[in-house]
Amino acid sequence: MSQDYNNPAFKKLLVKLQEESWQLELLISGFAIFGLFSAYPTLQVASKAAQNDNNTQFTIFLFIALAACSILIFNLLLHVLLRGLWIGALGLRYVSGDIDYEKLNYGKKFSGYLKKKVGSFDRYIARLENYCSVIFAISFMLIFYVLAFALTFTIIGLIISFMIDGNDSSSVLLWIGIPLLVFMVIGMFLTFFDFLSLGLLKKKNWISKLYFPFYWVFSLITLAFLYRPLVYNFLDNKFGKRLSFLLVPVYFALLMITTLNYNHSNYFEFDENSNSFVANSYNYENELVDESDFIEDIAIHSKVISEPFVKVFIVFDDYIEDELYKFNPKLKPESDDRGIKSKFIIINGNKLSDNKTLQQDYLKTFNSIYSVKIDSTHFDSEFVLGKTTKNQKGFETYIGIKNLNEGKHQLKVIRKRIRKSDTTSVLDANIPFWYYPD
Repeated sequence: MSQDYNNPAFKKLLVKLQEESWQLELLISGFAIFGLFSAYPTLQVASKAAQNDNNTQFTIFLFIALAACSILIFNLLLHVLLRGLWIGALGLRYVSGDIDYEKLNYGKKFSGYLKKKVGSFDRYIARLENYCSVIFAISFMLIFYVLAFALTFTIIGLIISFMIDGNDSSSVLLWIGIPLLVFMVIGMFLTFFDFLSLGLLKKKNWISKLYFPFYWVFSLITLAFLYRPLVYNFLDNKFGKRLSFLLVPVYFALLMITTLNYNHSNYFEFDENSNSFVANSYNYENELVDESDFIEDIAIHSKVISEPFVKVFIVFDDYIEDELYKFNPKLKPESDDRGIKSKFIIINGNKLSDNKTLQQDYLKTFNSIYSVKIDSTHFDSEFVLGKTTKNQKGFETYIGIKNLNEGKHQLKVIRKRIRKSDTTSVLDANIPFWYYPD
């Protein structure tokens, strides 16, 4: 029956389903809100972990997932709130019927104004019903919009990465990549403009013929064939179109609200990196107690130390490995195997894990670049690969401090770098700690 959509019986079924759809809407909204609130903290922790691991691909993926969750949570909470108001209005109508302006016995000025602005109670219920239905439908449509943006920029990024991989400018990759990149960028702007202008590029015959190839390609890239009927149903409805555009500034306002921060001092930012005047908790491993707390760059194990040693941990970063190649070019493999790889695919190449000598050279080079000072004294350090209890990957070493005086000290991590063939030293971390031996 569902295949014959012109069948009167099927149309009658659709009308019946429309009348009872509010029950399904509330049921789906309830389960979805519960699931989204449960998943959101986990996604936040995973996103923070991916950022600290400098895992660009997973960071982007989790950012999209968090954006989709945020949109759904806001829209579905708004939907449940309005549905609750709609159900309350229906119950009140059963008790007291329509609004009787004569019984209110207001003056002529207010009676006329309220009849014009408030009107019938049934009209109010009908308007609430329209708002609820449109918001519920647009909630899931907006997720496809987020996915469309993500897929578009992902494909553009892949084209650029393939072009960069081309070893010379006359390679086939460049000859194919440049026109493809130009097509994608022009198509992206045209599609976005057509979306904002409510299909302006489709209205003029000669423009529509030029725009159609871009439209067809981006329909596939953005998966528009899955939600296109919803879009055009919104566009041909004045109420739905108005509401969908009203939500856009609301989202921007909410985004601005999330960026607000209270400034406690005219002189200090309390979340700035540790230095001689600041002891930031992100530089002390034992103070990172929440699941979403991670070492950002460099940390020691505690702010107050009673043991005769201090642990220093440097978070692993792709930038660090690239710097090692500058100091020791033989470490650079012929093919870069970093990134997302399948365990089912056997990668051939010069992998460090297959060569113990190269592993030793790797750590030797790292230790020649990084050094540790406490106050003004250099201390011997031998960094090795390690992980924190939160599975952060990096380099760690232990420095003996039993001969230090009690009180405050400054631990400094110095890094060498090459700039224009010159080797200079920079201060990577300046972390205060207090030493009080048992």
